[in-house]
Amino acid sequence: MSTLSQTAPPNKSPLQIDVLGGFRFWIRGKDALPALPGGSQRLLAFLALRERSVMRAAAAGTLWPEASEDHAHASLRSAISRLSQIAHEAIVVSVQDVRLADHVTVDLRESRALAHRLLKSGEPEREEDLSAQAIEALSADLLPDWYDGWAVVEAEDWRQLRLHALDALTARLVTAGRYGDATSAALAAVKAEPLRETSHAALIRVHLAEGNRAEALAAFERYRAMLEAELGLEPSPAIQSLVAEHQNR
Repeated sequence: MSTLSQTAPPNKSPLQIDVLGGFRFWIRGKDALPALPGGSQRLLAFLALRERSVMRAAAAGTLWPEASEDHAHASLRSAISRLSQIAHEAIVVSVQDVRLADHVTVDLRESRALAHRLLKSGEPEREEDLSAQAIEALSADLLPDWYDGWAVVEAEDWRQLRLHALDALTARLVTAGRYGDATSAALAAVKAEPLRETSHAALIRVHLAEGNRAEALAAFERYRAMLEAELGLEPSPAIQSLVAEHQNR
């Protein structure tokens, strides 16, 4: 994913931590850095999800919740000590707390900012917010296949935010007459949560706005069949009303 242009402090590498679509620690403009030990990787990912300092006791307890207090603190010290030289530049450690260094870029933070801009009514539109890159940024899961409790909570928080942002992005793209991109945004939301009605409704609205009534009806029928098969439910009156007049023609 593209990142905002930032200048690293003198003698500091332009470091990037990605947590969307998987974990990646790299120097911007270059290849990914060598893999880190598991504990060190989890520490960097954990700090990337926090935008403030974390007390060492809280970090240890969160990252190693089933360990004793002494063992958790020892594991944290080990994770810090096993960081590579370049990875040490990514964190700031004190006796009491630990945090991500200010010059480290995190893809989630940029994508969250994008999502909030899309959801804020009256926010002036930026060209990059309606781009294919914006759709891609909102399409990625946070740390997929990570099952740590702290990661699962953050992943669900991001999933809900990006689904609403994709709905908003779809509507903005329709207003701009960019139906192909609007379809991509709506389908990204449907893929993320196949049973979510508002995402299917957004897709149907795109087809109707473009004048593709047959596509709109087909999308509705696919959703109705899936909802019946999975939950034994019928679509709500709200989404049925979107296609009702076209079904009667």
